[in-house]
Amino acid sequence: MAPGGWRLVRGLWAAGKPLFEGRVLLVTNTLGCGALMAAGDGVRQSWEIRARPGQRFNLRRSASMFAMGCSMGPFLHYWYLWLDRLLPASGLRSLPTILRKVLVDQLVATPVLGVWYFLGLGWLEGQTLDESCQELRDKFWEFYKADWCVWPPAQLVNFLFVPSQFRVTYINGVTLGWDTYLSYLKYRCPKPNAGPGASD
Repeated sequence: MAPGGWRLVRGLWAAGKPLFEGRVLLVTNTLGCGALMAAGDGVRQSWEIRARPGQRFNLRRSASMFAMGCSMGPFLHYWYLWLDRLLPASGLRSLPTILRKVLVDQLVATPVLGVWYFLGLGWLEGQTLDESCQELRDKFWEFYKADWCVWPPAQLVNFLFVPSQFRVTYINGVTLGWDTYLSYLKYRCPKPNAGPGASD
């Protein structure tokens, strides 16, 4: 990289570093979760618009996804702080402890966030509690199985190599693709002439 490029990188790092320190880190994590969940929905909506002529971009839908992401940000912020205190570990020598952290994350945080996602978005979009619970029953296991394919390897990298103050930011980076999938799962259209609960 050219010397001018390194100066730019160092300048950006110096300018952004305060966003990952102290109380500001909670705000960074919260807004980052919201922005990337909305971005994931935007990616999914762009695909839908190409596939379904006449469909328009639904700003309210992306705003609901942003709100859901922001509501999850504080949980993730404090969850990783707690998990790091419960199971302190770093480096390959701590691999057994790190694998336990990944397992605890999958068995505790993932189901909580899955329920939160479907019930929270249902509430934001005016569904009744019964409708949201039915959607959760219809889609939770599909969500949870997909989660097991994506997040254990991602969290292994997170707990092995990422400093604790950057954990949520790292997850937010990985989650752009995941949030696109979540948007698909939440908003996919049923197949024509299919029975209740059938979907593409």
